[in-house]
Amino acid sequence: MQRQLLVLSFGFAALLAALQAARAETIPCGKRAEIVAQLSTRYHETRRSIGVAANNAVLEVFASEESGTFSILVTLPSGQSCLLASGEDYQPLVEAPGQGV
Repeated sequence: MQRQLLVLSFGFAALLAALQAARAETIPCGKRAEIVAQLSTRYHETRRSIGVAANNAVLEVFASEESGTFSILVTLPSGQSCLLASGEDYQPLVEAPGQGV
């Protein structure tokens, strides 16, 4: 379990490094409040989970069971927020340890 978390942490750190390099070109970034407002009004998404990465970036998952959409938002220590991913067919899950493997 700890090994998986370590691997995921390194993968997330690499993703954030790539995000910092490419955010101005392809990834929608801006003020967190403005992005969250759009997720709420356009897609009826609310925050479903939150976490802090090793580099102090905040990762949030927003979703709507009504519309079935989801979005993953990361806020960097600099205060810049970027939309990492979005999609459809959101399904909330609660799994016991070892079920999702």
